[in-house]
Amino acid sequence: MSAGERLFAPTAAVTLLALLLALLFGRLGLWQWQRGSERSAEHARFEAGAARLIELGARAATEVPLYQRIRVRGQLDGAHQFLLDNRTFRGRAGYEVLTPLARAGAPALLVDRGWVPFTGTRAQLPQVEIGARAGVELTGRLALLPSPGLASGRAAPDARAPWPKVTSYPDMRQLAAALGTPLESRILLLDPQAPFGYLREWQLPGLPPLRHYAYAIEWWAFAVLTAIVWALMSRRPGGEAAQR
Repeated sequence: MSAGERLFAPTAAVTLLALLLALLFGRLGLWQWQRGSERSAEHARFEAGAARLIELGARAATEVPLYQRIRVRGQLDGAHQFLLDNRTFRGRAGYEVLTPLARAGAPALLVDRGWVPFTGTRAQLPQVEIGARAGVELTGRLALLPSPGLASGRAAPDARAPWPKVTSYPDMRQLAAALGTPLESRILLLDPQAPFGYLREWQLPGLPPLRHYAYAIEWWAFAVLTAIVWALMSRRPGGEAAQR
């Protein structure tokens, strides 16, 4: 055996570590690929929801598909509105305005009327008053309340605060308690062309599908790189391998 010859002699410890890392990276890649598939299905459902407009009537919002575009009638309660805090629009801080729509024979439906900018101080809230509007007809998409990545971002509406009440990522139970009336489990994203609204460019929350697919490929590349590094580290000079 020549002095410069190298032998493939992996150690148990390095092999075990490389195997664990490769399995971890492979699993993370699979998870991201699955998330991309789920997001693709969500985007398809979001697009399909705009294909037709249906009448909600007195039905529960859960009786029609999520993101479905609907028409609904009722009375807007401008005296009891919520300002969803920590909502941005093209990088600017602000609020989204939630206004209850009372319906005959059905729970009230919260209408997201769009985004308004932050005034620069918490002591001065944006002016969103519209008064009571009876017999209004609105169109929009059914959606879920925005939710944070971490529970620490939540802040229920303060019962002692005046209306409109500022709240950050509340759940529907907290909003219903503040209003003192039952609420639908979904909200209405008011159509961009509908009246009574503010800035609206509705998009699905979260990352786009292609971003998840890209992350999956990156994780799988790390798995391949781990195998390459393991193979290189396992090649030893002939004399060293013989001593082992």
